[in-house]
Amino acid sequence: MKNFLLILVFTIGFIYSHQTSAQKLKLPGADLSSQVLNAVNKVDKLGLSGDQEAKLKTHNKSFVDDVFGVLNGNLSDDAKKTKFLDLKNIRQNFLMNLLGDQLTGNYNKGVSGLLKPLKKQLGLAALAF
Repeated sequence: MKNFLLILVFTIGFIYSHQTSAQKLKLPGADLSSQVLNAVNKVDKLGLSGDQEAKLKTHNKSFVDDVFGVLNGNLSDDAKKTKFLDLKNIRQNFLMNLLGDQLTGNYNKGVSGLLKPLKKQLGLAALAF
């Protein structure tokens, strides 16, 4: 009877531990910076020229690298906020010069929708978008 009770407790413990480990959050395969870069590079519906698209994608790569550089840096939260807002202003000026007012608005609206699911993971870096 003792052996049966011991085996029963062990089995229940094993099943419980197996079920709880199966509920761990699994992150998507691509890293966060790649997901953000893919989101900001979605320009299909804007009707950009090849030159505009190339310039935008080059700037996007640099911008995402800068954002994650600040995010992973050793600055205080207040300093990071300031840097993110500065990066946002620089980016908006670039977009306005490259795309104009209406296309920049359309682009920002599309990017915002694509980044919405990532905002929580981005934390302070979401200020840059």
